[in-house]
Amino acid sequence: MAEIIADSTDREEDTQKGRFLTFSLGKESYGIEITYVTEIIGIQVITQIPELPDYIKGIINLRGKIIPVMDVRLRFKKEPRDYNDRTCIIVVDIKEVSIGIIVDNVSEVITITDQDITPPPQINKGMHNKYIKNIGKVGNEVKLLLDCDKLFTEDELLEVNEAL
Repeated sequence: MAEIIADSTDREEDTQKGRFLTFSLGKESYGIEITYVTEIIGIQVITQIPELPDYIKGIINLRGKIIPVMDVRLRFKKEPRDYNDRTCIIVVDIKEVSIGIIVDNVSEVITITDQDITPPPQINKGMHNKYIKNIGKVGNEVKLLLDCDKLFTEDELLEVNEAL
C-alpha cells in the first residue's frame, strides 16, 4: 500500500516538472516553478504592519488564513507602480510558509524543457542575481526563472512570522 502512495506522488511531481507560471514586471517576463504556486488572486486590501521591510506590503486575510504579502517590484529594486485590475497576488509556499507575491500581471502556465533552460550568465567574477535560478528560452523570448527559496532568507521569514 505504501508503495502505491509513494509511486503516485512521484508521478504527480513528474507531471509538474518543467512547468512554470509566468508573470511580468514591467517589460521583463518571469517564471515560478508551478510546484510552489498555491493560487492566484486579484489584488485586495492589504493591512500594513509597522517595522517590516518596505518590500513587505503587509498582510491579507485569505479565507481566514493570514498571509504576508511582498511586492516583487520593490524586492527587485524596481520603480514602484500603482496597482490596477491586472495586478495579481500569487500565493506561494516557500519553506512551508504561505506568502503572497504581488506582480504586474500573470501571463500563463508554460512548459520549458531542460534543454531550453540555462544558468544565468556570470556578469562579473562571482556576481549573479541571487533571485534568478535559471533562464528559460521560449521561442524568441527569455523568461527569468525565479529561485523561490531565495526570495526570503531564513531571518526574513522569521521576522515576518514574528511580526504576525
